[in-house]
Amino acid sequence: MNLNQLKRYAQRARRDFIAAVTARAADFGLTESGNAPVVEDGDTVFIAGRPFPASVAAPRRQLIVQIGQCGFGRVMDEIAYTWFNRLVALRYMELHGLLDHGMRVLSHPAGSAEPEILQHALDVDLPGLNQREVARLKLDGTQDEALYRLLLTAQCDALSRAMPLLFEPIGNPSELLLPRSLLHTDSLVRRLVDGVEESAWRSVEIVGWLYQFYISERKNEVMGKVVKAEDIPAATQLFTPNWIVKYLVQNSLGATWLATYPDSPLARHMDYYIAPARQSEDVQAALGAATPNALNPEDLTLLDPAAGSGHILVEAYDLFKEIYLERGYSKREIPRLILKKNLFGLDIDPRAAQLASFALLMKGLADDTGLLVQPVRLNVLAIADSTNLDVDQLEQEISLSEFGLVRRDLLALKELFLHASTLGSLIQVPAAVSAKLPDLGRLRSVQPRN
Repeated sequence: MNLNQLKRYAQRARRDFIAAVTARAADFGLTESGNAPVVEDGDTVFIAGRPFPASVAAPRRQLIVQIGQCGFGRVMDEIAYTWFNRLVALRYMELHGLLDHGMRVLSHPAGSAEPEILQHALDVDLPGLNQREVARLKLDGTQDEALYRLLLTAQCDALSRAMPLLFEPIGNPSELLLPRSLLHTDSLVRRLVDGVEESAWRSVEIVGWLYQFYISERKNEVMGKVVKAEDIPAATQLFTPNWIVKYLVQNSLGATWLATYPDSPLARHMDYYIAPARQSEDVQAALGAATPNALNPEDLTLLDPAAGSGHILVEAYDLFKEIYLERGYSKREIPRLILKKNLFGLDIDPRAAQLASFALLMKGLADDTGLLVQPVRLNVLAIADSTNLDVDQLEQEISLSEFGLVRRDLLALKELFLHASTLGSLIQVPAAVSAKLPDLGRLRSVQPRN
């Protein structure tokens, strides 16, 4: 893997994606200096006098709310990074043959400038894709850009069930700011395809390197200064070398397994494992008392509280896989069990959480492609502030007593997570709140009453 090549590409990509998303926002009358007036008239909305489909109105309003809360520059930066992450994900998946239709979305295997999915648009079968509109645009012969945008957004929507952190359903605000001119020779798509050679995509580790290099210039800008909350991810990012990750995982998860099963063949897969030194009899007795006589692989959990791009989680996946195989589990059932029961990740940067969830799912897909058809809910989350948690509204819409909750439980939760995106996993959860977490968690799946 040519790291200098990745660095050159990713650092320029950050500037290019931010500029492209900002230009797209201006198309819809959203600029740093303010928002253009809007007139809605039936199936059309007029923004600064220009007509757009009425479907533009709702995501545009959501963007205005986000900009009001976070600022124009920060929203553009976040959406730019999200589209960068999505294209990186699609590039990895198409080169590894992980897309259901079997076609490349960003490139062509024969080297053609026209993406393969566009060339065979009439044969593409994606959930929710308007086949009539595809046929109309394809037969027109002059609508390739519009057709490609339609196919690309449908592909992202199709992946939203398996990777909701990274690919949101159609109609979300970020879709509105999908950059234009995606088929040009110097487009964001073409620069990704040409800027990183195919051999670099062999390992999912590439997403971690791209994450580090994409954010590196911002890190240089904020280092040595008073760091704002939104710049903490950039200031603290560090891609841990693979040997260190192996050392950490093998001497935590691996050591736990070997303590109970000292004759386990797992040791053969751990080059960085350090066997414990001989201890005195009293220390050995204490260790023996603290070591369980048996371990169920499905009960073992590993949490990375600062997951970044998922490097530690990906390494732990391989070790868990060996543990399950040792215990006689079938290869088919192992990926789903690991992703559902064993691995957990947190990060204060939603964009890093996107990459971590993607990297982890790619490990699972290598062993079971059915994870796209019947997705498993990954335990990788971005820690969010509770600023927008409206306790009054929630109390009106949901009968809290049905969940064993009262108003003060929600107020305590809101206070605890007011600065969660700054403090992250440093937050200490009081026993009173911890006791209510199972009941609070049940609220996630409840639809508010009308």
